[in-house]
Amino acid sequence: MVHMNENIVGLDAAIFMHPETWKASGHVDAFNDPLIDNKDSNKRYRADVLIEEYVEKIRLKTEKDVAKGIKRFGDDFDEVQFRATNPNVLRNQTKIDDINARFKTAMDADDLSGIKILDLSRVLAGPWASQTLADLGAEIIKIEKPNGGDDTRKWGPPYVKNSNGDEDRRMSAYFTAANRGKISVAIDIATKSGQSKIHELLEDCDILIENFKVDGLKKYGLDYLSLQNKFPKLIYCSITGFGQTGPDAHKSGYDFMIQAMGGLMSITGDQESGPLKVGVAITDLFTGMYAVTAIQAAIIERYKSNLGQHIDLSLFDCQLAMLANQATNYLNSGVSPQGMGNMHPNIVPYQSFQSSDGHFIIAIGNDKQFGDFCSLLGKDWANDPLFETNELRVKNRAKLAQLIEAETQQKPTEYWLAQLAKYNVPAGKINNIEQALNEPQATARNMIIHSNLDDFGTIPMVGTPIKMSRSRTGAALAPPLLAKEDKFA
Repeated sequence: MVHMNENIVGLDAAIFMHPETWKASGHVDAFNDPLIDNKDSNKRYRADVLIEEYVEKIRLKTEKDVAKGIKRFGDDFDEVQFRATNPNVLRNQTKIDDINARFKTAMDADDLSGIKILDLSRVLAGPWASQTLADLGAEIIKIEKPNGGDDTRKWGPPYVKNSNGDEDRRMSAYFTAANRGKISVAIDIATKSGQSKIHELLEDCDILIENFKVDGLKKYGLDYLSLQNKFPKLIYCSITGFGQTGPDAHKSGYDFMIQAMGGLMSITGDQESGPLKVGVAITDLFTGMYAVTAIQAAIIERYKSNLGQHIDLSLFDCQLAMLANQATNYLNSGVSPQGMGNMHPNIVPYQSFQSSDGHFIIAIGNDKQFGDFCSLLGKDWANDPLFETNELRVKNRAKLAQLIEAETQQKPTEYWLAQLAKYNVPAGKINNIEQALNEPQATARNMIIHSNLDDFGTIPMVGTPIKMSRSRTGAALAPPLLAKEDKFA
């Protein structure tokens, strides 16, 4: 848990962890500064400003001592020798070097270093959120049931191979997708001793994430209202199928079901295929990312209020939010969008086309790109009254698509990709998973990582897409094996 003056705003304030230690060491004395304790947000100082001011104060002390020496001894004063041997000067320089080193360490650290999260969630949405927070430097304690742990540990095959090359049924490949950077702790929360252990862990935690049904933790005294008074600074994130309120609040929620209820399946696929779900549990993933955003906002707000709060996230709400333009298309037209396969409802041409040896996609987003595309093909479609604007192309999409595909079928995919790149027309090949993960771009961006785990050797995983100029990202810990119940951290 971060121990810091709650009135200091900004991640730079990480240098103020454990203020008593700092004060005892004779370092930054800003903790007693009335401006720092003032609740007026306009008077909150950034930690880096305070450090610069303090270092300058120490430096001026040295310069005063040097000036005194010059005044006292005149030409006989050896300034170089004085700076190299005088105890006060040396002590001041040591302070400056120490503070600068500590500040650099704080600035080089992961952004969420010092934030501790108790993760009671299972399967995907909650674990996806906590893994992302781990990638940003937070410490994650994953609470699992003693017999079996997270259900996804058994969601195989495939399973991760151990050091002997055999599939090890203690860890499915699915589990590794959402659980790196975590420590496993096995606790039976249905028992009094288990509940006591949760309380003990919460004494040193900033955030709790859970995805039980509404009031599912109430009988264990682990719901938000039961914990709020004892842990007023706790940020408590609940992820449910339908949220804490409304007629469906007490229903269970599953990604597949929510994709169906939330309208996503109706716009995925086409008239021939019928409604289809997305190939990954995208509602869970989006909900996890919304949770990450909400948690970080609550952390920042806590610096102002010194209080935690309850975050109420539902898969259904997140699914509706991520309908994006498809939802606003309906709200403004009264016409419910239908499945259009690989076509875009608002942009043309923006779909897949057949080549002589497969398929590829063209993603033209404006009239200039369309004009360049027409130049490549040697066609005057950009001046055709049926196609000269995007609005006209949307109205006449079927005719235009037929004309384009008559051209693209004549050459292989690689030919078209090379030519389209020359004309700066957005296009891409349609990779399978193996091809996507082996793209040179994936290698260049370090998107495939390996972590070491006892009995397994190295485990391959997809890394974090978050790259930052100064802060480290990407959790180093491999997904954990299920802890023994008596191993309580």
